[in-house]
Amino acid sequence: MNAERAQTPILVPRGWRKALRYALLSLAALVFIAPAFWMLSSALKPEYEIFATPPVWWPAQPRWQNFSEALTALPFGRFTANTLIIALSSIIGHLLSCSVVAYGFARLKAPGKGFFFVLMLSTLMLPYPVTMVPLYILFSKLGWVNSFLPLILPAFFGNAFYIFLLRQSFKQIPPDLEDAARMDGANTLQVLANIILPLSRPALATVAIFTFQAAWNDFLAPLIFLHEQSKYTLMLGLSFFRGTYQVDWAYLMASSLVVTLPVIALFFFAQRAFIEGVGVTSNKI
Repeated sequence: MNAERAQTPILVPRGWRKALRYALLSLAALVFIAPAFWMLSSALKPEYEIFATPPVWWPAQPRWQNFSEALTALPFGRFTANTLIIALSSIIGHLLSCSVVAYGFARLKAPGKGFFFVLMLSTLMLPYPVTMVPLYILFSKLGWVNSFLPLILPAFFGNAFYIFLLRQSFKQIPPDLEDAARMDGANTLQVLANIILPLSRPALATVAIFTFQAAWNDFLAPLIFLHEQSKYTLMLGLSFFRGTYQVDWAYLMASSLVVTLPVIALFFFAQRAFIEGVGVTSNKI
């Protein structure tokens, strides 16, 4: 009798399981929200409260002027315009180049296509510092250093991850649609522009979001290729608040919070297309 009781599984009521699940999700959310809250709190504090002991979680008298003083201390309007030029140009370059290459891997028949596809994916294992020096030498010989071209032009030569993502999306489209378009006289580029791309908007939106985020948050490449302050991006502008011997933490937190808002807003408004676009990578290669 005791053995039968020991083997009987303990059933947890469904309501308790749901409550436990929400409790764990809430705890995880707090872990991710805590840094953002501390950034906001530090952006509103005077300098002496940021490293106070015990910690001051919220300032008694918030200094909202930290935002205006931080954003007017440097030409952030110019930095924002430079960053948008680079980000939007990179989006156009990636959408054009990656779409064409992905369509070739997804639909066109050619000998060795599988080998070249694996070779392309292997480039994902190359970190940026490995190609950084050759790229700098190349662009230096072309006379493009201290311009936006080294930050924009590579996007027009594709990206292995974006090509893979778009290829997976293109493979989900029934070939019958392309056959019908070809019977009506459409060529390959017309099929790509009028059939494939309109049906792959979630994947294209995902590529655009990833590209914008990468260009918006990029610090190393602009640091290497841009030498004049008038051409700096937002990430380089934020580095002005970090001196060799002193850091203006209140201004740095205030400006960093403002700089992160566009990326958060972009993901918030495009999250459905982003989730749908990322989901296509779950298909078989």
